[in-house]
Amino acid sequence: MVDQQLITASTSLEGYRITKHLGIVRGITVRSRSLFGNIAGGFQTLFGGKISIYVELCEKTRVEAFEHMIQHANEKGANAIINIRYDANEVMNGVTEVLCYGTAVQVVNI
Repeated sequence: MVDQQLITASTSLEGYRITKHLGIVRGITVRSRSLFGNIAGGFQTLFGGKISIYVELCEKTRVEAFEHMIQHANEKGANAIINIRYDANEVMNGVTEVLCYGTAVQVVNI
């Protein structure tokens, strides 16, 4: 089972030795903005600054993709994930996919 402390954007984990590479794992989610969200976001843009309603949507979406990636790694028998990245693409106007991916590995303490 993947320990969240053993997830990194680095290609290695200090204090651990990689014993097995299990392949790429990914988590994907697709979200759209609600009508209410668009209206509220539109009002926030009138005043400038941080658009908190979109920040919250983006954060929830990234967390969901991250959790799906961990689930995929657990299914492969990993206890760590290295070299994680995020990617986002607009599928259609107002609909965005967020992908979180990395390399599932098994590690041991050195």
